[in-house]
Amino acid sequence: MTTVTLDLPEEVFSARRLPPDDFVRDMRLAAAIYWYQKGEISQEKAAFVAGLNRKDFLSALAREQVDVFVVDFDDLQRELERG
Repeated sequence: MTTVTLDLPEEVFSARRLPPDDFVRDMRLAAAIYWYQKGEISQEKAAFVAGLNRKDFLSALAREQVDVFVVDFDDLQRELERG
């Protein structure tokens, strides 16, 4: 696994009221949700990025009120036209 090091001001942790380890978990989940919503990664990959299994990632999406299914309406329209 690759390690990424970020230099963040101490104020970030106090503003979020999270210790660094919890902050990292929160950041991983936020990134996974963001990339998933944009359709850049699958649910499975997003769960992996977040450090969760798929079921727990889906629960996290529900907690954050994020749609579980990302729909590309252009793709959907093409599918409907094909019958």
